[in-house]
Amino acid sequence: MANIKISSKVDDAAWKELRELAEESHKSISGVLTEAIEDYVRKHRVRPIVLEHLSDSIKENEELGKLLAK
Repeated sequence: MANIKISSKVDDAAWKELRELAEESHKSISGVLTEAIEDYVRKHRVRPIVLEHLSDSIKENEELGKLLAK
């Protein structure tokens, strides 16, 4: 996999914690950042299939939703 170079600004305290974590885990800062980005994306991305199921459920329970809204 190809690597890309990024540039960003972070809080001093957060950067210090990141450096310490990298040292403690014997990983590069780049490696820790890559893991953090992958973890963040995995936790926050809503998969299309989930949205599809949600839409189907809303349609199937439209009357119930109307009753609950009253």
